[in-house]
Amino acid sequence: MATLRVDEIHKILRERIEQYNRKVGIENIGRVVQVGDGIARIVGLGEIMLGELVKFAEGTRGIALNLESKNVGIVLMGDGLMIQEGSFVKATGRIAQIPVSEAYLGRVVNALAKPIDGKGEIIASESRLIESPAPSIISRHSIYGPLQTGLIAIDSMIPIGCGQRELIIGDRQTGKIAVATDAILNQKGQGVICVYVAIDQRESSVAQVVTTFHEEGAMEYCSS
Repeated sequence: MATLRVDEIHKILRERIEQYNRKVGIENIGRVVQVGDGIARIVGLGEIMLGELVKFAEGTRGIALNLESKNVGIVLMGDGLMIQEGSFVKATGRIAQIPVSEAYLGRVVNALAKPIDGKGEIIASESRLIESPAPSIISRHSIYGPLQTGLIAIDSMIPIGCGQRELIIGDRQTGKIAVATDAILNQKGQGVICVYVAIDQRESSVAQVVTTFHEEGAMEYCSS
């Protein structure tokens, strides 16, 4: 059996001491006590901030939106089907934010700005808080020109200006998406950036809209 000399032991100990990392990290970790309907109840996250991003053990992310004395309500940014009662949750220490970049033009992303169109990651050097204050009335650009929707009935009876807010109201299956889609398609070559946000829509409906934008060449100035 080989034996180590005193100088060899001394050398090994010195190398180990020099490689020792004294950096100490503190993590804010909680535990799931209830999950359902897109909401998870967490205990143990005593130092969490309102709007802070959290990460579940199986990879799902969430946002802290309900801070109570005994638990925290987390809104799930995913289906959360693999989250189990008793699993651990780690706070990230970052308020919910998303990357911003002109590279998002022509791409389809989810609520956390992650690409879901199979075209790879999106490179962005800046980010913006999800809960950001809207620009004040004075700092906003004044209405400086018309925004043609391409629908004669709307453009003649209810003209819309660039910088103006409009709301499309109607029951289900009355053509609201068709009006919005036609308005976006009519902005081709007008220098207008369009963002299509689908809330509580079926994946098939969103896929159909994206296909229409691709066929009409609208993805060059549109993000979905």
